[in-house]
Amino acid sequence: MIKKIVTSLCLFLGLLSFAQEGSSSPYSFYGIGEVRFKGTADTRAMGGLAVEQDSIHINLQNPASLASLKLTTFAVGGTFNTSTLKTDSKSESAQRSTLDYMAVGLPLGKFGVGFGLIPYSSVGYNIKTFTDDTATSGSTYSSTGGVNKVFLGLGYKITPKLSVGADLNYNFGTIEIVNSELISGVQSGTRETNTSKLSGVNFNLGAMFTTKMNKKLNLYSSLNYTFDNNLKSENSRLIATSSESVTIDQANMSIPFSSKVSIGAGIGEEKKWLLGGAIVFQGASDLSNNYNKASNVSYEKSGSVSLGGYYIPDYSSFTNYAKRIVYRGGLKYEKTGLVINSESINNFGFTLGLGMPITGSFSNINIGFEMGKKGTTSSGLIQENYMNVSVGLSLNDKWFEKRKFN
Repeated sequence: MIKKIVTSLCLFLGLLSFAQEGSSSPYSFYGIGEVRFKGTADTRAMGGLAVEQDSIHINLQNPASLASLKLTTFAVGGTFNTSTLKTDSKSESAQRSTLDYMAVGLPLGKFGVGFGLIPYSSVGYNIKTFTDDTATSGSTYSSTGGVNKVFLGLGYKITPKLSVGADLNYNFGTIEIVNSELISGVQSGTRETNTSKLSGVNFNLGAMFTTKMNKKLNLYSSLNYTFDNNLKSENSRLIATSSESVTIDQANMSIPFSSKVSIGAGIGEEKKWLLGGAIVFQGASDLSNNYNKASNVSYEKSGSVSLGGYYIPDYSSFTNYAKRIVYRGGLKYEKTGLVINSESINNFGFTLGLGMPITGSFSNINIGFEMGKKGTTSSGLIQENYMNVSVGLSLNDKWFEKRKFN
């Protein structure tokens, strides 16, 4: 039965990877799109909290945690999202399904190595406005693409309490924005296509520290620093009708990203419970490109605050499966850094989740639920009320172990 569940989930996540809808948010038009990556399914279910040095889960937010892996770990996760986009006068619904991450972690004594792929941000909206009842005059705005990260990380355990790590990320992707215009009585409509090919490298350093407070309680802490970096954007613009097209040269740009600091801490009893919080700070960065510059749009400092934790009734229970389930929950508040019409676009939500062990192994299935809102209806803007259901697999096994018997 468990094998059937795992196979079904693998097929489900595989379908997500081939059926990416990216984002349904109109705010994904700005910057490099909507930043989707919030961590693995287990940490997302705790509001994004990732302060514990886990031996069977990959922590994609701090490379120092790789040094604590005891088994080779393959992690993959995806999300189904449904959202309601509302203004002062109307509302619309949208859905999307996405692959969130694929990663492998390898324990190598005091070292740990990790690598994988993370779809980091997405654009993805389709807005139609018609000026007559026959739908022969109006505009269409649509987009596809985003930014992906390929990463390679290394962690090292200096002492049983302290680990450090670093990872290198190669960022790449293509964003395409298409604006179409139809005018009643005019035979040919016009279409403007803006294409931006993005690439760049960024570097992270991390540290994690764990110590005993007393016989039962542990203190956990995490620190991560991302250096400032740039994304190179190669831009082009195509203007076309049904019979003609012309390509207009566009200046290439360098999109700057300020450095980012993430600090987290928590207390708990090992394999029983954890309660903690995390704060993220990032300086203001002008993420606008040629196609999305606007006088009413600016960027400010961004960051987030999250609280979360988990509870396991009885980790070693052999007779009651429900007692071995990890019950998770959390809260988060995020300042995205985007400002439109003098209104900051912020994000607030709460999370719940389950970590379901696969009997007979150290592997587990993680399911998360998230509900929240992003943006506001003030100043003629759009508020997104969203629900996310995330599914993640953490599959663990021993590699590079010499067999005693053939």
